[in-house]
Amino acid sequence: MEDSIETIIIDNLMLDINSGKYKANEKLPSENELVDNYGVPRIIVRKAYERLEQMGYIYSKQGKGRYIKGRRQQIELFLSGKESFSKKMLDKGYNFKSKNIYCRKIEYNQKIYNELCVSESDEVYEIGRLRIIDDKPMALHVSYVAKSLFNDIGESGKYIESMFEYYRSKGYSTFNTDKSIISISFPAIIEREILECSNLVPLLILECNSIDDNTGKILQHTKIFYRTDCFKYIVSYA
Repeated sequence: MEDSIETIIIDNLMLDINSGKYKANEKLPSENELVDNYGVPRIIVRKAYERLEQMGYIYSKQGKGRYIKGRRQQIELFLSGKESFSKKMLDKGYNFKSKNIYCRKIEYNQKIYNELCVSESDEVYEIGRLRIIDDKPMALHVSYVAKSLFNDIGESGKYIESMFEYYRSKGYSTFNTDKSIISISFPAIIEREILECSNLVPLLILECNSIDDNTGKILQHTKIFYRTDCFKYIVSYA
C-alpha cells in the first residue's frame, strides 16, 4: 500500500514538473505539506523526493527543501551509422570532446565474433571512448575491432578518439550499417561511474555494425550508451 502511495506522489509531482507548473530553481512543496495532502508518513514523502532527485528532476538544499533542477535543452541525435558521433556534434556547434578511456583485448565472445565474421582464433580489441559535451559526460561508445583487419589496433587503439577518422587513415572513406538494435537499460555501476549519472537515469543502448561501402567489410561492431536525459533521438526511415 505504501509503495503505491509513493508512486502516486511521484507521478503527480512529475505531471506538475513536465507541465511547466514549476520554473527552474523554484521550491517544491515541503515534506509537511505533502504529508498533510496525502495523509501518509513523512518517510513515504521523503522516499518520493529522493527518487525524483535520483532521476535528475530536482535537487535539495539542506534545511531548506527541494527545488526544480534546470533541465538543459536535449540534443537531437540522428541514429545512423553513416557519420561519426564526433562529426555530428561538431557540425552542430557543440563544445565537444572525445576521450579514449581504454583499449583492451577481449576474451572470446561468440556474439561479438559472429558480428565481426571472424574466427575464434582471431584477436578482437575493445576500444572505449567517452563523449563529453560542455564538460559533461553524455555517451560511452564501445567499438570491437578485429586485429585480422587492422593489424595495429592493439597499439593504435589506445589513442583513437574517432574510429571513423582511424578508418579513413586506413583508406576507408564511406560507411554504412546493416542493422541497428535499440534497447533501454538502467546503468550498471561502471556505467554510472563513467557517465556520472544516477541509477535511475535510463540509458539508450544502440548496437550496430559499421561497414565499408566499397568492399562490404565489417569494420567494427559498436555498442553505444546514451544518457536519455541528454538526448532526444530521431530515426529516419528514408
